[in-house]
Order: sequence, then C-alpha cells, then structure tokens
Amino acid sequence: MAMVSQMKNGGLLCLFHGSFAAPPSLPTRRRFYISAQASAPSRTQRIMESIPVNGEVGGAGGAYSYTALKRLDDVWSSICSASPVVEEPRQVVSNVPGLFSKSEQAEKCKDIFDVLVCGGTLGIFIATALSCKGLRVGIVEKSVLRGREQEWNISRKELLELVEVGVLTEDDIDHVTTSNFNPNRCGFEGKGEIWVNDILNLGISPAKLIEIMRKRFDSLGGVIFEGCGVSHISIYEDAAVLELGDGKILSSRLIIDAMGNFSPVIRRGRKPDGVCLVVGSCCRGFKENTKSDVIFSNASAKRVGQSVAHYFWEAFPAGSGPLDRTTYMFTYLYPEPGCPILEDLLEDYWVLMPQYQGVSLDDLEVLRVIYGIFPTYRDSPLPAAFDRVLQFGDASGIQSPVSFGGFGSLTRHLGRLSAGINEAVNGNFLDSESLSLLNPYMPNLSASWLFQRAMSAKKQSDVSPNFINELLYANFESMQKLGDPVLRPFLQDVIQFGPLVKTLGLVMLTRPLIIPSIFKQVGLPVLIDWFGHFVMLGYYTFLSSYIDLAIRPYLNGFPDKTRYEWERKLEAWKYGAGRLASTEGSYFLQESKQAVTRLARTQKNNRKLAENNELSPNSSSSSSPADVLPEVLRHSLPPKIFNSEDFKLFFFFFEALRNGLWKGKVFRACRLMLLILSLLMFRCPQVSFRSQKV
Repeated sequence: MAMVSQMKNGGLLCLFHGSFAAPPSLPTRRRFYISAQASAPSRTQRIMESIPVNGEVGGAGGAYSYTALKRLDDVWSSICSASPVVEEPRQVVSNVPGLFSKSEQAEKCKDIFDVLVCGGTLGIFIATALSCKGLRVGIVEKSVLRGREQEWNISRKELLELVEVGVLTEDDIDHVTTSNFNPNRCGFEGKGEIWVNDILNLGISPAKLIEIMRKRFDSLGGVIFEGCGVSHISIYEDAAVLELGDGKILSSRLIIDAMGNFSPVIRRGRKPDGVCLVVGSCCRGFKENTKSDVIFSNASAKRVGQSVAHYFWEAFPAGSGPLDRTTYMFTYLYPEPGCPILEDLLEDYWVLMPQYQGVSLDDLEVLRVIYGIFPTYRDSPLPAAFDRVLQFGDASGIQSPVSFGGFGSLTRHLGRLSAGINEAVNGNFLDSESLSLLNPYMPNLSASWLFQRAMSAKKQSDVSPNFINELLYANFESMQKLGDPVLRPFLQDVIQFGPLVKTLGLVMLTRPLIIPSIFKQVGLPVLIDWFGHFVMLGYYTFLSSYIDLAIRPYLNGFPDKTRYEWERKLEAWKYGAGRLASTEGSYFLQESKQAVTRLARTQKNNRKLAENNELSPNSSSSSSPADVLPEVLRHSLPPKIFNSEDFKLFFFFFEALRNGLWKGKVFRACRLMLLILSLLMFRCPQVSFRSQKV
C-alpha cells in the first residue's frame, strides 16, 4: 500500500524517487512520455469529474464525487496495512464517576432526551419508532439529513415490516416505490440460470423515504441537530452526555450509535475480519431493462494488481427512466497488503460491465457512480461496550456478512429493537450487560461466515479458478430442486437450519467430488468453527420452535428485569434461527403450525384426563422441580442454578416435554441433554459461542 500511496501523491516518477534509487537517464522524449502517462487522469476520474454532483449526504453510498472516492480509498488502504490494528482513533467515549445532575456540565446542558440517535440516515427509523412509543428522541447528523439519489432495492414483504412497526403506511410504500420488476436471475458462468420472483424487486427512493420519515418524526415531537458531528460522549451514573462539534451539550438516558460501518464509538481501530468492496453506476441507455440480476458471475477469479478477486454482479432497472439501469460489481476480500482499491475495481468495471450487459459504454450516459466498503466482523452483532450506549444498524454489524448495505436487515430487526429499547429505557436497564441482550449472539448470522469465505478468492490456491462458480451453482441448483421455501430465505440473506441441512445434504449426494475443494478453499479451522455455529443454529431452531411455546405463557408473572431478560432471550432464539416475518410462508411457517398444534393437543388431552380425575389440573404446578427432575440432574446442577428464582421456568419446560411433546427412548435422552444445555447456556455466562473481544 505504500507504493499505491506514493503513486497517488506524485505519479510514477514520484514512486521511483521515493522508493528506489534514481532510475537510469532516459531520452527526453521517453521521459516526457512517462511523465505525461503518469499524470494522465484515469478513466474513472474522467467519468466522475464529468458528472455534476448535487451534494453529498450521510450514509453508505451517499457520496458520488471523485474526491470522496479518494478519501474512501485512503481509509481502505490504511485498513489493508500490515499492522494488525488500524491506526487508533481518539477516544470518543469515557466513563465519568458520579451523577451528571451534580456535575459542572449539567449547567451547560442545552436539552434533555430519553434517547439520542447519532447518525440519521438509518437512525431516523429507530428514532421514529421510539417516538411512536412516547419517548423523547433527538437525532444528531453531521451533514444534512436526507436520503441519497441512488435507489435501495428490497422486496415489498420486507417493507411491510416497517408498516407493522408503525413508522410507515402502505400508501407511503406506494409513494416511495419508483420501480417494480420481475423476474430476478441468479446465474454462474454458463452453467445455468435460476429465475425467482419478488426478491429485491422494488426500487425505492431513499430521498422520498427519508423525507416522509423526517416529517413523521417532527410531528411526534422529535428534534434534529443537523451539521453537528459527535465530539465526545461522557457516561455518568444517571445519564449519557453528548458533546457536539460546535460545543453544544445534550443529555439523554441512552445514546444509540447509528454512525455506520466506520463509527468511532465501537471499532476503535480494529481490523475487520472480511470486507465486501462494491462499485457500480446508474446509466441511461439500456434498451432491455425489465429484469434484474440478484447474483450473477460471468467469469472466474482474476488477478487484480497484487491480489486475486472474484467479481459478482447485480443489476436492477432504475426508476428515473425506462432506459436507466443500475449495475453493481462486488467482491469479497480479506484486508491485507496488496488488496485492490476501489478505483482499481472501477477501472475493471468500465471494461467488464459493457460485456456483462451486452452494450457499449459509448452508448451509455453515466448518471452517477456508486462505491462502498462494507467491513464485517466474526463476532457480530457486537455487544454493548459501554453503559447507556447501544450500536444500531451497520454500526452493530447486524447485517449478513454476504450482503452490502443495512436497510434490509433494518426492516427485519426494527420491531424487535424498538420494543426492546423502549423496555430498557422505561425499566432503566441501561447497563452494558442488559443492552447487549439487544444485540445477542445469532448463529444464523455467524453461520453466514462460511459463505463469505467460500466466495473469497485466494492469492495462492490449489483449487480450480472456477471453483467458486461451481460451488455456488451446485448450491443454487440444489435449493431450486428443494423448492421456494428453501431458496427464498437464502436469497434474503437469512440462513435457516432446515433449509441449510437439506441443501448441504443434497449437494453432498449429487456433487460429492466438490467436498475436498471446499476444505481446501476455506480451510479446516474455519470449517470447525462454522460447525459449532451450525450446531447452535439447530439448537436455536429447536428452542424457538418448541421451548418458546412452553416459556412464553409465564413471562408476565416474572419481575420486570427477569421478564426483560427472557423476552430478549426468546427473541435471540427466534431471530438467531432465522425465523423472521419476511421469510414466513416458507419452511418454518409449517413447522411452527405443527408445533402449536401438538402443544394444543397435549393441553387438551391433559384437560380431559383432569376431568376424569386421572390427572389433577394443578399437578404440574404443585409439584416441585426436585420431585420431578431425575436424581442425576438434581445432583449435577450447581446450587446457584437449582435455587434461582426462575428455575421453575425450566421445570415447566421439562414438564412440557414430559407430558407429550416428545416420546420414545431416544428422545428421552435428547430432551434431558437439551435441558442441561439450556441451563448452562442461559444461566452460566461463561458458556457461550460469542467471542468476548470488542
């Protein structure tokens, strides 16, 4: 990367004089040719500087200028440096002992809020949802709070989740929708194509959407501070105090960090575990413009500078005109010295995109150029590192490692997070441990890491250059055979246990020779790590499908803090298993209905037995856990767990299994093992798959 930075600052001649001994003298004409060639602007620079820029906005993809591209490339170059830790930024958050109300800062405080949201592009959604619940919320945005010109692509079913939360109406969705198209293609270098419907098939205008959200937020009494960057956050015992760049001081009970992938609050110079680099453009001049590509690969891995990359494509009709089309080229990389910068990818993009779309670049009018860096972390979503500070959206790493952009994950998690944050604020459960329950370990998210690693080309690899295409096509072909309930969740970046098991099983049966190449591509340590998350995905699926039904009826009888903790655990089971509203109607809808039917049948049978005096209606609740649990279990459990106030909850769980959910000798051992594992996982903090690193 040092070589790259020297080329930026002075061209090829600067590289020679700054890095090597002086070159031998050259003829005057030859020296002039090299100098002119080195100083000539790249094709990317020429294209971007010819496009008028109306103003940049916050959020990923909100900047379109060449200057902004160079700034982001500098950030990316520093991430790829040989140092295991990116240059440490200044400390933004500090803990201050004592009460804010008795401090000197209290006299300077300009306003007091229940919640302050830092970062408004996606933060305005959680801010509006919390305002709907009666909290006083403020937004701090370092630039102007408005949406970008470039569309977001999403399905209508995912957007309807915002309607369920109460921040949008269906009329609003119709107003912000600029394009609607079907079908959507998945294809891999001549091996075949798979067509699906209603996946990322809507183009919505972020500018219109943010404008609607802003008006709704204002009408609910929300306050917006524009043009104000975050200078410092002080955590007191009774408040979180935000100091803005202009010196203004604001106080709140909770601060939500929605400042995106490069938020200074949580990353603190840490190198990401993987990165998705994205470049693209919106151009006018596409005559065939009615279909989209969800994922398309038309070539094998190729060398880019000192590295190797495998390019993937997405393409969508744009709503700005019938001939307008957006195309994205993206790749997955591990950040290390020699990685290509975004401008390198754009130089390839101008050559490869016309081949991919079957057009000539000279026939297209480039409306805007798009680019972005999306870092991912293996222990995402990140737990809260401070009291009274919670990460949200891209800052928390809640998005899938194989996706870029956090709007889709926002729609999936907004209802869960807004309800949980409201409970935390009203109950004063604002310590870091309680807030971390809102960003819990999710095995479906961690299991996605294998797919990102498998889709990342390696510099030195002993697998075929076409391996990634072969693997992806084998998976997609198997999912297509298994049907829409298996294929659809995967295309929405939601990993589920049942569909995953079926897909892997079919791939192993139909393509057994590809398995050794998988081991070579991702490595044995990664596979072992992934298998742990795979097991936990199955475990969470069981918990959310069956145990949730046994626990939920008793939540209202718990103390407030205990109820808050268990509600978050039930949500972690559900979302960690990929059982989301946007994927209902698929695999787990049938499973859930069957589970509810079995439980209802069991309860009905018990009532009949009670009426016949064969079973007392209160026999389960009047017994004690010590009377029912096996002797070996009673003596093996730590007293701290066995005597805890909510141990009766596990007793009810055990009784539900005992009274008919599962039967048979094999399942008796399984249910006992699952009970012990449940106790250890959710009452012993030292037993967890989540990394403790922050």
